[in-house]
Amino acid sequence: MSSKLKVKVLSRNPDEYLRETKRDIHKIQRNYDPSLHPFETSREYVRALNVTKLERVFAKPFVGALDGHKDGLNTLCKHPTSLSHLLSGSCDGEVRVWNLAHRQCVSCVQAHDGIVQGLAFHPSGNRFITCGSDKVIKQWSLSAEGQVEKEPKTTILGKTVFQSISHHNAKNMFATCGEQVDIWDSRRTEPLRSFTWGVASQHYVKFNPIERDILASCASDRSVILYDMRGSSPLRKVILKLSSNAIAWNPMEAFVFTVANEDYNLYTFDMRNLSVPMNIHMDHVAAVMDVDYSPTGKEFVSGSYDKCLRIFPVNKGHSREIYHTKRMQKVRTVQWTLDSKFILSGSDEMNIRIWKARAQEKLGVLRPREKTALEYGEKLKEKFADHPMVKRITRHRHIPHTVYQSSKEHRIMKDSQRRKESNRQAHSKPGERPNVPERKKQVLGQIE
Repeated sequence: MSSKLKVKVLSRNPDEYLRETKRDIHKIQRNYDPSLHPFETSREYVRALNVTKLERVFAKPFVGALDGHKDGLNTLCKHPTSLSHLLSGSCDGEVRVWNLAHRQCVSCVQAHDGIVQGLAFHPSGNRFITCGSDKVIKQWSLSAEGQVEKEPKTTILGKTVFQSISHHNAKNMFATCGEQVDIWDSRRTEPLRSFTWGVASQHYVKFNPIERDILASCASDRSVILYDMRGSSPLRKVILKLSSNAIAWNPMEAFVFTVANEDYNLYTFDMRNLSVPMNIHMDHVAAVMDVDYSPTGKEFVSGSYDKCLRIFPVNKGHSREIYHTKRMQKVRTVQWTLDSKFILSGSDEMNIRIWKARAQEKLGVLRPREKTALEYGEKLKEKFADHPMVKRITRHRHIPHTVYQSSKEHRIMKDSQRRKESNRQAHSKPGERPNVPERKKQVLGQIE
């Protein structure tokens, strides 16, 4: 009597485990059953800690500097379509066109007799407009290579000093501010209309990139005023405790804008409700001079008289990054490039500096394995973000001694004010001193 025995033979496809060349990676079979990996969380924590430490080791944000100006930088303007072209205006009236890819000046022109107060590109990118303290607006032609004609295309003589200029994103129109806000057509020498609201002067104006008929300005009476070109009068204004120096509109949310204030803070508002700011961004220890949003709308960069740049998430009150160098003086102007990878800053010591938006980011082409490793590291950091050790290393920064001491003093002063207010409330009659939120304290009034 014979019996048949069935034998099951293990078989594998050689393509799954053999290498095509000697440089290929060995493929490893892995079982993802959690019961077979009892210490997986511990190993992931160690990896997250190592990733966080390595990020701080390789955090080198400074890319390079552009020098050539003979006076302090007062304004910067990025090209609307080209990543490599940048305009800069200095306090001696000179305007330079830079090629960022080659880090060199393409052309320069003596545009004004005094300070260059404003620069604005036409949406096409083939011309730009400048205004200065000599009461003149000039329009210049720009070639594709960045060459500027020596003589302006048009010249407009104003009656008062122009403090700032902003071009419309689609139409052949631009706005200036000084004693009033004027709306101009590039083909005319007289303004189409003017807006006033009982203030002595206005020193900054900015068009909304989404709602293109809306613009905002900063005035000398500590107010931020909103205008609609379709109407005959300003829309509304909000008055803060101190004056604002610059405005930046969020490129992804039409109603959100951020102002850089003299009280060392930045305030993010929703234009539909100006009675209270959406967020207060605190970390600077001197007047904030300029602000600009990332193209993603999730972050913005600010420059201050404390000789530092700070990068803030829109929904956070404190900065995630601080950039500084020993030679950099008071920062007057900042720009975030259109590819969201670099930040440009202009300061008093006549240099334009280029910074990485992510200090630890590697420049150049990444291989697939590098991308996978970086994505895995980011997920590990998110998973263990609240762990004390990871949190401490992530937040740690080396800052200048003066900034550190000033921050310490401001913290002591705020704690003292908070303690004094709580004592007053505790020793007052019920309801006599209501507890007012910090955000509402900063807004003195709203007028519509």
